[in-house]
Amino acid sequence: MKITIISLNFYPEDTAIGLYSTHMAEFLAENHEVEIITTFPYYPQWKIHEEYKRKPFFVKEKKGNLFIYRTKQYVPSNPSFLKRVLLMVTFTLGAFLNIFRIKNKPDLVIAVIPFTSSALLALICKWIYKSKTWVHIQDFEFDAAIESGLIKNSAFFKSIILKIEKILLNKADYISTISYSMLEKLNSKSTSISYFLPNWIEENFTRKYSPDITHSYFNSDKFNILYSGNIGEKQDWEYFLRVVSVLSQKNDIIFNIVGDGAKKNDVEQACKNFPNVKFFPPVPYRDLPLLLSKADLHILFQKNDVVDTVMPSKLLGMLASGRVSMVTGNSDSEVRSIFEENGVGFYSYSGNPNDATEIILKIKSNYSDFEEVTKRAQSYVFENFSKTKVLSKFRDKIENLFS
Repeated sequence: MKITIISLNFYPEDTAIGLYSTHMAEFLAENHEVEIITTFPYYPQWKIHEEYKRKPFFVKEKKGNLFIYRTKQYVPSNPSFLKRVLLMVTFTLGAFLNIFRIKNKPDLVIAVIPFTSSALLALICKWIYKSKTWVHIQDFEFDAAIESGLIKNSAFFKSIILKIEKILLNKADYISTISYSMLEKLNSKSTSISYFLPNWIEENFTRKYSPDITHSYFNSDKFNILYSGNIGEKQDWEYFLRVVSVLSQKNDIIFNIVGDGAKKNDVEQACKNFPNVKFFPPVPYRDLPLLLSKADLHILFQKNDVVDTVMPSKLLGMLASGRVSMVTGNSDSEVRSIFEENGVGFYSYSGNPNDATEIILKIKSNYSDFEEVTKRAQSYVFENFSKTKVLSKFRDKIENLFS
């Protein structure tokens, strides 16, 4: 089978959507001919990677069995809604040109959202090449923009973009997304055949490290709390600052923020008077297991008024790490259900920073009491989100479409 994947994010990006799109492509390429239409790598730094800055507008690469077609896009350093739209436009125009540069007439086009324009590009391929189309939604970008306040225009404008989204999704042959709550939302938006395709974790992600080995980012004499990931709009940084403030007098607790993103400078500036907060650049994917497994506690503070417009991919690494995790967010969140029904960590939805600090102090003072929690978390992740299980089932599904 000949497969074309259209994805804004791809290798050498090794976090979030870029990582998952790369894994998907490599897995499918074991049995099929796979080509990628993408852009220049820019995430999570929100600037084109140094090794690509001087490359021409069109770039064709080969990675193993994969052929990759790139065009240079506009990347805003401070991504407002309008600047994101400009990024989407330049990605879409470049990807449209690359539709005519691919080597093979595709049997199947897989379009990854964001951006929603990827679904339009898949539809164009359907018209030109008579391909089947599969739209995979990593993020309901319009819903996220509305709920997080990025879109502040009229109700009329919001209704227009949601109608455009619905039309494009209804034109797809198959659609998928990464959590059950997102699947429910997807089915309310589209009548196309839907499929649950969660993100995954590699089976060898959990590694045994000697107790004597520490990560260079951590102070072994402190209780190291870790946030690792994108520093962007979806996290509740105001809540984070309130928690940090409450614990600022605890000299033996350090908050380690590892990552990059559109709000990094703002968050770093807001934390300048808190010596208990340290910032570090992202680590390569190969070093992530060591980083995660050497933290004392993982945190993920999500906005309380947003209900699962996206299932945090970083959550899988947190739960697989063998360390305790604490998440905050909406009371109706699917993540809350996962945590409480499976006993894999702590979830707080009150919006009161004192509740989070109480949990932190309880974990710190009795860490050995939570060994069973970490074991359940690892078992839950690998039973439900193993890379081989998830992608094998997905491959079987798309192969059955052509049998």
